[in-house]
Amino acid sequence: MNDQAPMTISNGFDIPDPMDLPTLKGTVSDAEWQARVDLAATYRLCALHGWTDLVFTHISARLPDEDGQERFLINPYGVMFDEMTASSLVKIDLDGNICQETPYFINPAGFTIHSAIHMARHDAGCVIHVHTPYGVAVSVQKNGLRRYTQFSMIVNNDLAYHDYEGIALDLDERARIVNDLGDKSLLMLRNHGTLTVGPNCAIAFLRMYFLENACKTQILAQSVGSEDLLIEEPPAMADTVGGQAGAAFTPGSGDNLVWPGLMRKLKRSNPGHDQ
Repeated sequence: MNDQAPMTISNGFDIPDPMDLPTLKGTVSDAEWQARVDLAATYRLCALHGWTDLVFTHISARLPDEDGQERFLINPYGVMFDEMTASSLVKIDLDGNICQETPYFINPAGFTIHSAIHMARHDAGCVIHVHTPYGVAVSVQKNGLRRYTQFSMIVNNDLAYHDYEGIALDLDERARIVNDLGDKSLLMLRNHGTLTVGPNCAIAFLRMYFLENACKTQILAQSVGSEDLLIEEPPAMADTVGGQAGAAFTPGSGDNLVWPGLMRKLKRSNPGHDQ
């Protein structure tokens, strides 16, 4: 990959601690730096909420177009979500090629899902994809997400489904992902996991919060052993609740509901994402 520093292999890769990297602040545009800070925070927040699968999921953010080419930020291998920093994130193009000097490496195939959505949806400023036990457990259910809880009804009408095609290595799958997602902002990847799209990290994260809690509460409710004992609200109620909650995902509103407090929480509990 272009501009990657050579790796020294002993018992493993000689991958630096992200906190030891020189900061990129001042060497990139202010807009890129803010995107890096927000995305690094999102990785740490996902770790804080237990939405990680070691390093085997991705969160990506679109960078401002400064030279006529689209570029994105994604996580490097060898860095855990709870130690992600703004300077350790890797800038890539739509083909997953690295576009900066970095001591890290990535899996370009891991960007298959993200690149599909970023290319097709200009409102996709941030794409979060996770493999949580609860999300995966709902993804295998034939009836998908049920209207059991307020969590689920908040996202129900904005949720699409994509059938499993194996590990996302085939670039041809991108067209089918985009077609299945349509104009929705949440995607259930069957037998795989969950995904949310947002104009920025704050709203994509908030959507994932509701989707993951909807999945978790569904699995807990189903533990009674018989769905005859559960109350599923009708579609009309999901229409009502979805409309009531819509402002939470509107730029200028939703990104100020929780995000500032989450940034303060990170500063207290896990500082350093803005390095």
